[in-house]
Amino acid sequence: MKFILGTKQNMTEFFAEDGKVHPATIVTAGPIVVTQVKSTETDGYNAVQVGFGTRKEKNVSKALKGHFGDKGIFATVREFRNADGLNLGDKVDASAFAAGDVVTVSGTSKAKGFQGVIKRHNFKGGPRSHGQKHSERAPGSIGGGLRNRVPKGMRMGGRTGADRITVTNLKVLAVDAETNTLLISGAVPGRRGTLLEIISK
Repeated sequence: MKFILGTKQNMTEFFAEDGKVHPATIVTAGPIVVTQVKSTETDGYNAVQVGFGTRKEKNVSKALKGHFGDKGIFATVREFRNADGLNLGDKVDASAFAAGDVVTVSGTSKAKGFQGVIKRHNFKGGPRSHGQKHSERAPGSIGGGLRNRVPKGMRMGGRTGADRITVTNLKVLAVDAETNTLLISGAVPGRRGTLLEIISK
């Protein structure tokens, strides 16, 4: 299993050798450093903890400084389970991936605040006829016979976005090892700068 952390940059077009154009996302991936190796004997499960990004030393607690040791000061720490073959201090960069790899990308979607039912749940809205004036985007009736209760799961307005989204079966279109950049087909979650987890099995 190959994995890396990265940040979303922006979208672009990629022209393949056969002349077809593909929408693609530019991701700055890695390098990541192994900060801890967990095992079933000591921790109850197998995992690799990695650090990504940089941070000012004054903004890190003494406990984290001691944990990182001489490996650096990292902005983000993540764990990946069942990652064999890596040892403490090992580095992983974009060169671990190759064009054609199929990857799964996870990240946090854009936060949109409080939204109505049309934007949040794709409601159609009401017609602008028969005396209706300000109710085109209103949710309408939520049903009767429920003893004045709102049933669980009722689609209504509310906080939208800022959810963890996983997109599968994306393809790595190109790799630039010098700048640690991956070109991934299609769209990935989040805004520019969103932290992404990229996994290839």
